[in-house]
Amino acid sequence: MARSPFASGDYPKISTPLPGPKAKEFIARDARTVSQNLTKDVPLVVSRAQGAVVADVDGNRFLDFAAGISTVSTGHCHPDVVRAVQEQAEKLIHICYTDFYYPVYIELCEALARIAPISGAKRVFLTNSGAEAVETAIKLARVRTGRQKIVGFFGAFHGRTYGAMTLTASKPVQRRGYGPFLPEVLHTHYAYCYRCPVNRTPDSCAVQCLDLLTESYFHTSVDPEEVAAVIVEPIQGEGGFIPPHRDFLPKLQALCREHGILLIADEVQCGMGRTGKMFALEHYGIDPDMIILAKGIASGMPISAVIAREDVMKWNDGGHGSTFGGNPVSCASALATLRLLEGGLMQNAGKVGAYLTEKLKGLQAKHPRIGDVRGLGLMVGVEVVKDRASRTPDAQARNEVIERAFEAGLLTLPCGASTIRLSPPLVITNSDVDKAVAILDAAFAHVR
Repeated sequence: MARSPFASGDYPKISTPLPGPKAKEFIARDARTVSQNLTKDVPLVVSRAQGAVVADVDGNRFLDFAAGISTVSTGHCHPDVVRAVQEQAEKLIHICYTDFYYPVYIELCEALARIAPISGAKRVFLTNSGAEAVETAIKLARVRTGRQKIVGFFGAFHGRTYGAMTLTASKPVQRRGYGPFLPEVLHTHYAYCYRCPVNRTPDSCAVQCLDLLTESYFHTSVDPEEVAAVIVEPIQGEGGFIPPHRDFLPKLQALCREHGILLIADEVQCGMGRTGKMFALEHYGIDPDMIILAKGIASGMPISAVIAREDVMKWNDGGHGSTFGGNPVSCASALATLRLLEGGLMQNAGKVGAYLTEKLKGLQAKHPRIGDVRGLGLMVGVEVVKDRASRTPDAQARNEVIERAFEAGLLTLPCGASTIRLSPPLVITNSDVDKAVAILDAAFAHVR
């Protein structure tokens, strides 16, 4: 077998202006045919990728700290995942589990039920994307409780289908022009400690931000006995890579239990080993009624899951299904991914993630435009501000850092009002962190 061009440590390596000549050709073709809403943060045209390295069509190599929006958990084209996909594709590509059984679907559901931190017996429903899994959870919560209202959080992102989009509240552009939305959906404040909605500090806080739900809604306009579910990201993703106050999720769970409200943990971005634990909620010791998974579950193959208590996962006959959900090839990829996560990659995310955070804290001390560094494992946000005293978000400076990092061979993504999200594949090493932080250091040095 030919030696992989990614086998050496010779990355990142930029040998042409960006975008290069071949990339320019593809970008021009895109501009003539592809839907115009699919705009890009940087002009990257990918030809192949392996591990944490991405190559463009002109042969430039980039260190990937984006991972397909936290999706390529085991690295690009991990040989174990590729082998599982190939072997399954030779046997069965599609048959539809709504109509017939097949073993790999059952095996994946068993594996997810085994690892899910939900007490008691569990059941699993497989579908295709995070948004579809959110829609599944909404339907299930309403049909099981007989209630209508769903509570979400400002800053949340749950998807772009109608129910998921209604729950999403991270940027107005994601909703503008698409109303009317799903009725009976409410939003309240998340425990965003850097920008506390009730002007507390973490050391003196008693999670008063949740009082905005109980006082503003439950005591004035909403009977909690009509609320079917609260859906929460244990760590907000698109909203700014925000780990909540340590007491926020336990207090939210207690509130849900008091009123018979189902607690749904959306682990689409923060789950599957990214934070150093299989599920981000494990850092907070909660026991939800449902968990939603997607993104990192299958190393880039399209699949998602809703895991729920057995007494919650009960449908009316014919009330829900999916033609492609739990596709055999995606299931095989997910099982291979899970073996790799449990085999060391989850632990690597915790160790290397701590190293990444430490190095970024060093940058924060050096560059006054870095207002906050936060995260768990390999889910780390760097919030860029005009100055630390005012904490005014500076999206322009954030975008400039992302562009300069790209030009030096580092792939990152924006999130929140002015945060750089760092969510590399879980295979990265301390050496990769050193390269990434050096590039960010140089990029911040150019921002005025």
